[in-house]
Amino acid sequence: MKLEVVLAARGPRVLTIDAAASIRVAVARLAEHNIGALVVVDAAGHPIGILSERDVIRALAAGEDALALTVGDLMTSPVIAATPADDAEAVLQTMTTNHFRHVPIVDHGVLVGIVTIGDLVRAQLIEVRGEVVTLETRLMDA
Repeated sequence: MKLEVVLAARGPRVLTIDAAASIRVAVARLAEHNIGALVVVDAAGHPIGILSERDVIRALAAGEDALALTVGDLMTSPVIAATPADDAEAVLQTMTTNHFRHVPIVDHGVLVGIVTIGDLVRAQLIEVRGEVVTLETRLMDA
């Protein structure tokens, strides 16, 4: 299954933030939208990083005054992105191996969406359920 299928089900909504924004603003946006990450974009809207709730927690655990920092101080960069044509299972494997939960989707340099590990697991479950139904139908018809 390609990521374009997952994006079609999930929708193109992706929240972004500027690297110069304060962590206080970023945390408020994460909480307001009940999400786990914001894609950090440059003035042209190209992804330059990602800020996740884990980035903020790590800074707090290190004893930093995280709320006094900027998004650029804490963001993960460079960002690992995928394209709509990428295989969902391969992206899920990359996310699992590298321990991250969000991947921005970029098409020809343009941010077109984001997928979470939950989105990919749900898509995989739907695909497997479809295969099970097909096999059950074949067995019943045999």
